[in-house]
Amino acid sequence: MKISVELTLTPIQDNYEPSIIHFIKKLRESEFKVLENPLSTQVYGDYDTVMRVLTVEIKEAFELIERGLLYMKIVKSDRYDYEPHF
Repeated sequence: MKISVELTLTPIQDNYEPSIIHFIKKLRESEFKVLENPLSTQVYGDYDTVMRVLTVEIKEAFELIERGLLYMKIVKSDRYDYEPHF
């Protein structure tokens, strides 16, 4: 099953950028299609594989920050090629 995941990591601390950059770079190293914008990062791929990798990378990201939030949205389909039709 293909999924699309939108992630927003929000460290609640000073000097937050290094932890966000580290998290995004780790996702880029994965086998998945990854898109970034100023507000979030999207990951596209097979459900089992994406979730297995995200479990590891989210845990590492949380270990590197003092406090923080991670917002995650999951869509059951690969929306990588989505283009608005309006």
